[in-house]
Amino acid sequence: MAKKLGLPAQMAIGMVLGIIAGAVGPSMGIDTSWFKPLGDLFLTLIRMVVVPLVFTTLIAGAASVADVKELGRVATKTLVYYLVTTTVAVIIGLILANFLRPGMGLALSTENLQVKDVAAPPLIKVLLDIVPLNPIDALASGNMLQIIFFAILFGFALSALGERGKPAFQFFDACAEVMIKVTTIVMKYAPIGVFGLMAVTVSSHGLSVLLPLIKLVAVMYLASFIQIMVVYMPCAKFAGHGPLDFLKGLSEPLMIAFSTCSSAAALSANLLSVQKMGASKSVSSFSIPLGNTINMDGAAIYMGVAAIFAADVYGIPMPIDKQLTVILLAVLASIGSMGVPGAALIMITMVFTQVGIPLEAIALIAGVDRVLDMARTPINVLGDATGALFVTQLEKNAGHQIS
Repeated sequence: MAKKLGLPAQMAIGMVLGIIAGAVGPSMGIDTSWFKPLGDLFLTLIRMVVVPLVFTTLIAGAASVADVKELGRVATKTLVYYLVTTTVAVIIGLILANFLRPGMGLALSTENLQVKDVAAPPLIKVLLDIVPLNPIDALASGNMLQIIFFAILFGFALSALGERGKPAFQFFDACAEVMIKVTTIVMKYAPIGVFGLMAVTVSSHGLSVLLPLIKLVAVMYLASFIQIMVVYMPCAKFAGHGPLDFLKGLSEPLMIAFSTCSSAAALSANLLSVQKMGASKSVSSFSIPLGNTINMDGAAIYMGVAAIFAADVYGIPMPIDKQLTVILLAVLASIGSMGVPGAALIMITMVFTQVGIPLEAIALIAGVDRVLDMARTPINVLGDATGALFVTQLEKNAGHQIS
């Protein structure tokens, strides 16, 4: 009997077929917008399961942590990891762009290009907004940071009740298992959804848009590859995973991230994958949803590359002090833009304004932004997954008991 294809292999086939359909469809008179509902349905199904999955797994995870110090340790190590990897990511982007100069020699027209100036919210407002005014409203609107805050608080209160809280703990633990099963069922549709998304993407963003900016795209993908090899692979090895084992274990969330360009869409698959690979429930239930919101290594690489690209196109010098500003802003913006739609746009707007690059430069790369996003999002997801495995191993090495 032939071996049944795994889900990542099925998704890869769906992606290849989608690329073919998107490439040849228009020339054959096929309207590829017919495929759009297939992709939209997949994104809707994924988003349907994200909030209840995160909410129930966080409550069950926090309720199982009797010691508040454990969560404090895990939170500190996770945030330090996010800070360091984001800093390294933007430095990699800047160094590579400085060497390869993706915007040098390009004569792109910037006439009639207008971009709305978008400001990130003040950091103090972001921090205050972590506390939900109405937890039910936070669940309904999918505000992930507010959901994380309330779920952890609820889980600790449940744990503090001891025996009296056991029935409620068993209920949420069972709900978490149910949501994992629901996610597994939803993912059976993934190959069809990926096919629809890729068909529409390829037909909408052809070579005519890509060719003038091919060097920018190449630098972004090369920087992403370096981030994987220099940062994530050593962390994975520390956690006991070889390169092939590591990438194979995360193939499902990476495929979702690549095809949907949505970190939120990959969240549930990422959470389940890292737990299968040995990340503890208490660590992964905290770090994956949090990282999905504030840890943006892919966006940090993008910011470094795009800043040098735009400066080259406009002939604006980028001395070391301006590049240090880019690094600082990239790290701060990972926190400052959390929970805001179009986070990468806000981050790059902040940088361009600060270092004196016209905002119209954003419109220059808008045509290939989807292609860049297909590198950016998997790096964001991979950074979260690596962090969960890395922090779990740190806890084990320190001799701490983790669930």
